Amino acid sequence: MKILAFTDTHGSAIALRRIERLCRAKNPDIIICCGDVSVFEHGIVGTFRALNNLDKPVVMVHGNHESEGTFEKYSRILKNLNFIHKKHLVVDDYLFLGYGGDGFSIVDRKFEKLVKDFEKTIKENKGKKVILVTHGPPHKTRLDKLVSTHCGSKSIRNFIDRNKIDFHFCGHIHENSGKEDKIKNTKVINPGPFGKVVNV
Repeated sequence: MKILAFTDTHGSAIALRRIERLCRAKNPDIIICCGDVSVFEHGIVGTFRALNNLDKPVVMVHGNHESEGTFEKYSRILKNLNFIHKKHLVVDDYLFLGYGGDGFSIVDRKFEKLVKDFEKTIKENKGKKVILVTHGPPHKTRLDKLVSTHCGSKSIRNFIDRNKIDFHFCGHIHENSGKEDKIKNTKVINPGPFGKVVNV
C-alpha cells in the first residue's frame, strides 16, 4: 500500500497545493492526516472539501487546533473522509488505529483508557499490518525532542513498546517536521505539512 501522509498544515494554501500535486504525481492508495489542518478551525471546511476532492480515502485525526466534533461532522458529510479518533479502520490487510487532539500530555490518561480496546482490536486482526495515527508524538524519539528535552507522550510510547505496530504517523512538533525514527521495529514518521509518500 502506498500512503501519502501529512500533518500540521495550519490552513496553508501552499501546503495544500503541494499535497494536491504530490497526490496527482504519486497516486497513493490512501491519504493520512495527523491533524492541525487549521488555525483554530478557520477555513477548515474549505480544507476538508479540497481533501475530499482528491478522490482518495483520507484517514484522519484532529489536532489540538480542532475539535473532535468538527471532524466527526464533516466525515459524515464528505464521503472520502474517515475520522478515526478513538476508533479503528480496516482496509484490506491493514489496520488503522487513531487518536487525535492534545499533543501536550506526557502522560495521557484518555489514551491509556483506549489501550485495552486497541490491543483487543489488534488481536482480532492478526496478520494485518498495524498503522497508528496520532497527533502527538511518542516520547524519547527524534520526533519529540525540543532542544535537549523530550516532550512526547509516554503513554503512546508504552503502547508501541508493548505491541506490534508497523508504522506510526504523527505530528504536532513543527520543529521535527519530516523526521523519522524507530521504536523497536516500529517506523515513526512526522510527515510534515508538505506530505510524504511511504510504502507500507
